[in-house]
Amino acid sequence: MMMTLAMSGATESDAGLASGLVNTTAQVGGALGLAVLATLSTARTGALRAAGAAEAQALTGGFHLAFGIGAGLVLLAIVLAATVLRPVPAPGPASAEEPELELVA
Repeated sequence: MMMTLAMSGATESDAGLASGLVNTTAQVGGALGLAVLATLSTARTGALRAAGAAEAQALTGGFHLAFGIGAGLVLLAIVLAATVLRPVPAPGPASAEEPELELVA
């Protein structure tokens, strides 16, 4: 879906560049997002362990935080996509009231 949207507006001469940018963004975004969520989860787990929570409870708390943030980001992306991406109306048949254009010699 993302590739289709990104490539829909690209000209033939820019298709390779657009494709490369979309693929690079997806790869780097996924890796960076995972690194941030893992860091937040680890910090939360460490804080819970320091507060005296059992190891399993602390790990659950850390993962709960990471999954909650991830779910929030997915919801934000859905809302953003729903507001930004609007369907393009299909061209309808020409109405009878429209005058036909004639070539003048």
